[in-house]
Amino acid sequence: MPFLLHLSELKLRLFRNLGVQELSFPEEGVAIVGPNAQGKSNLLEAIYYLEIFRSFRGSKPQNLVAFGEDVFRVEGSIESGEGGKLATQIVAAYETSSRRRRITINGDQPARVGDAIGHLAAVVFSPADVGIIDAGPSARRRYLDVLLSLNREGYLGSLQTYKHILAQRNASLRSSADMMAVRAWDDSLARSASEIMIARADWVKERSGDFRRYYEMISGKISASMSYVSKVAIEDWNREQVYSKCLQVLEESWSRDIFRKNTSQGPHLDELLLTLQEGRTLGEIREIGSGGQRRTAALALRLIEGDTILGSRGVQPILLLDDAFAELDDGRRERVLSLMDQDRFGQVIMTAPKESDVQIHGENLYQWGIRDGKIYA
Repeated sequence: MPFLLHLSELKLRLFRNLGVQELSFPEEGVAIVGPNAQGKSNLLEAIYYLEIFRSFRGSKPQNLVAFGEDVFRVEGSIESGEGGKLATQIVAAYETSSRRRRITINGDQPARVGDAIGHLAAVVFSPADVGIIDAGPSARRRYLDVLLSLNREGYLGSLQTYKHILAQRNASLRSSADMMAVRAWDDSLARSASEIMIARADWVKERSGDFRRYYEMISGKISASMSYVSKVAIEDWNREQVYSKCLQVLEESWSRDIFRKNTSQGPHLDELLLTLQEGRTLGEIREIGSGGQRRTAALALRLIEGDTILGSRGVQPILLLDDAFAELDDGRRERVLSLMDQDRFGQVIMTAPKESDVQIHGENLYQWGIRDGKIYA
């Protein structure tokens, strides 16, 4: 049986337009209903900040602080579903003047942000998710990197190491350093690259069938596939073989790297390829897919993200729905709601412009209002 967690309390101080307020959430969840531009998305942004300590909307931390203020603070209490036992207290704050971020977990300050992420166990569904599909490969790499950093032990460390070494190697290339100075980075770069690539390839292999199934269930018609396309051609995914291949391509691309003053091989250039299928591959979803097909792919990615949390952490994730059905036709909306109601998720915290849009969990979801950032029951 999966472990049930829920957000029981949220204390907000000067996060965007939300002012200073304390909220107690029902275990089943709540729907925040109100007109646009009142702060509904800001509330979900504040909640998910406690998962990754970044804005899921891509905003810089200084832009999360209320206008004219210097500091924001968000505090959340996460409790288990068995008797309300306190499991985790997460506090995050940011000071604009010093550009300092402070995080504590149960009162202790972690040595690194990476040690603090992933305690909330939540998934955000937002209309903006279609950007994962529409944008270039970097958007899908970021999706992979965030998901695996939260759910695969060691992935974040490998990613941070790779990015650091890649930056050092590229700096050496730009400074026209001699061959030995540049090539000194190759072994450690290849080692961390292989760890990243193996983790990505394993996850895609594990979840590609689920992506196809969810896409078909939501679309009701056409199918889709998900595959990992590595810039480094790999035939044998054995760890040492991948490392050796990464080292080999760094050596083979040396002349090109010198000319371009940039590293031209590695997982920083890989792609999560999403294609439409109808007995054959029709093409990339981002290039030939309709608006509905692109939104369906984004929903399928978020559903397998929820499955990944359930599989890796043994927790039914908290479901954060940011007006997620606004751009779906009636058929897709009904099929997505059916998938979400099948015990894949635990607590639901959603936003909607009107009461009739609250269609998940039947009549079990409490409804709150919001005006100018102030939330009321």
